[in-house]
Amino acid sequence: MIFERKPLKKRLKQMKKLTSLFTLVMLVVAVSAQKPALDKKQIPSPVFDADTQLVDLYWKAWELAWDHVKYQENVPQSPYIDEAFSDDWIWIWDTCFMMHFCKYAPELFPGIESLDNFYAPFYDGVKTSAAIHILDNPPLFAWSELAYFRFTNDTERIKRVVQQKQYLQKHFQWFNSVRPGVKLENVKHYGVCLEKTADGFRWEGGRSGMDNTPRGRRGEKATRERPNNPKMLWVDAISQQGLAARSIAELASALNDKAMAKKWDKEYNAIAEKVNKLYWNSIDGIYYDIHEESKAHMKCKTLASYWPMLAQMCSKKQARQMVAHIQNPKEFGGNNPWVTLARSDADFVAEDGNYWRGAVWLPTAYMGIKALQNYGFINEANESAWKLLQHMKNTYLDYTPHTIWECYSPNKNEPARHGSKRVRPDFCGWSALGPISIFIENVLGFYNVDAPKNEVHWNLHHKKRHGIKQLRFGKVITSIIYEKGEITVTSNKSYQLVVNGKKYKVGKGENRFRF
Repeated sequence: MIFERKPLKKRLKQMKKLTSLFTLVMLVVAVSAQKPALDKKQIPSPVFDADTQLVDLYWKAWELAWDHVKYQENVPQSPYIDEAFSDDWIWIWDTCFMMHFCKYAPELFPGIESLDNFYAPFYDGVKTSAAIHILDNPPLFAWSELAYFRFTNDTERIKRVVQQKQYLQKHFQWFNSVRPGVKLENVKHYGVCLEKTADGFRWEGGRSGMDNTPRGRRGEKATRERPNNPKMLWVDAISQQGLAARSIAELASALNDKAMAKKWDKEYNAIAEKVNKLYWNSIDGIYYDIHEESKAHMKCKTLASYWPMLAQMCSKKQARQMVAHIQNPKEFGGNNPWVTLARSDADFVAEDGNYWRGAVWLPTAYMGIKALQNYGFINEANESAWKLLQHMKNTYLDYTPHTIWECYSPNKNEPARHGSKRVRPDFCGWSALGPISIFIENVLGFYNVDAPKNEVHWNLHHKKRHGIKQLRFGKVITSIIYEKGEITVTSNKSYQLVVNGKKYKVGKGENRFRF
């Protein structure tokens, strides 16, 4: 390399940049050399004769996710799962959601372990080179830890995070007490804007994760000049805190810590009561954000309204009303369901979704589908899941490049756009939730795997051959296949299989059941 004759300071700066670039390239080469090929034998293998292209998309998602298992020096947990957005930053809510597919291959994908890259700098004072993009992202640690525990029965981990380190409790309190402008000295991060009030939380779109959401708009439509109302209290923030409290209580019960469970149940019940008193609109049958002073409902229908349902704050009547909005093609339903902003909203962008103004996002779709399941709406959850995956598959087949996207157009088999830019490709990342988790849980139908109870609940709703091989939960490795009225199960250990409410005792070895 020949340098131009420049002042010494500029030449040194140029050399430093080149040296840093060379170091980064060599590190990537070294990591690529040490990282083995994806071992599919350690991943559940789906069988689905009704649509083998969904099986192809499933494996594509794992391959893309494998590319985002990252190694980095000077971080508490390496390797970790990267969100597919930036090599320089990690995101809280992306990582929490990614755990929900990583749990299917925990020996390969460090999903739950990646949460330690947040716990350590937050609560152990560890200095880290992994910059945290937004500290006051949605507080989903406890929900993800609970989901991981249910799948693995890893009591040693929950003893550490709940009893010994108390990370989940500390984060709940941090979210309640943090103020705008708070700075952590041991990690690079964006500024905090979250602030708790007597009746909820002041927040904003980027911190809630719904970047350009029109919620809290001032005027007929939201514009750059009229951003989120600072006097708005966000329904998702308070509901996610309730979800955290409920999850901590369940984990405490699993550890037989009755005093802790009672304390956090009380915390949850108080939050649930407030959400239903202030945020529920009985006429519209949906939860809304509220104005801090007047407590008036700020009527912008988004999928954020489903966080109270996921946290099981609804009555059965409320839940039925919430389901109606998902089935309504003028709101969140239609051929491409789970749009993030109701189709009837003035800010809905029909052409390309414009990020959080109508695009289909996998994390909020996954959250909503699980919310429906919580209240027994299995058929409704499965129907919307099928449409969602067909949308992803058709986009994969029809649109070039053939990949999985950050989010999807609400009306076309295309990726969404953010302003004038197409959203990010190869986004596995949390978009793997669709081809992996939603496919296993709501298309194949294995909607509840409970390792502590040693049970698998299967909603068998297809006629052609389908099932799953080498499914791992707890210490069980099993294959479950339906074909022509017979269920064939092989397993290394005994467990209980519940098929459409009917119980079958699975023994070690091969088992056959008429269905």
